[in-house]
Amino acid sequence: MELVVARIGRAHGIKGEVTVEVRTDEPELRLGPGAVLRTEPASAGPLTVETGRVHSGRLLLRFAGVKDRNAAEALRNTLLIADVDPSELPEDPDEFYDHQLIDLDVVLADGTVIGRITEISHLPSQDLFIVEREDGSEVMVPFVEEIVTEIDLENQRAVIDPPPGLVDDRAEIASPRDAAGDEG
Repeated sequence: MELVVARIGRAHGIKGEVTVEVRTDEPELRLGPGAVLRTEPASAGPLTVETGRVHSGRLLLRFAGVKDRNAAEALRNTLLIADVDPSELPEDPDEFYDHQLIDLDVVLADGTVIGRITEISHLPSQDLFIVEREDGSEVMVPFVEEIVTEIDLENQRAVIDPPPGLVDDRAEIASPRDAAGDEG
């Protein structure tokens, strides 16, 4: 099974290093020296990680055969793809691979079905479940502990406790005046 583990960003320096946007919770495993990664587009690879280091909070990689800035810049926006055994699980029991979450039923604690996860959107601040409802509409559910209370892979479901207004129209609107009280 294929797993996108990173996207190559801009060249860094003149010796062939590139910045990467990491898309895996296990970069040391997937992007370590010696890792051979397929690419999208396929014509850019496969690429073998030669070295890796963190600089100013960003992961920098150098690939075998990429020796200068021009060669590094030519790889910009290339996706790096690793082969993963579908039965493999992350080390942390509270982490999941996207393929484990896609197609899970999304339900409330009382069993009310909200829909089915069709996509995971990885944003800088958090991940979102894109949930397709039975009527074909979509709802975005932040993948945070406060909302997603349980991932039950055995029963193929994600249990959520959404705030008012997230999956229905029960939004509660608080007025600043209500919070201040009745001050004269």
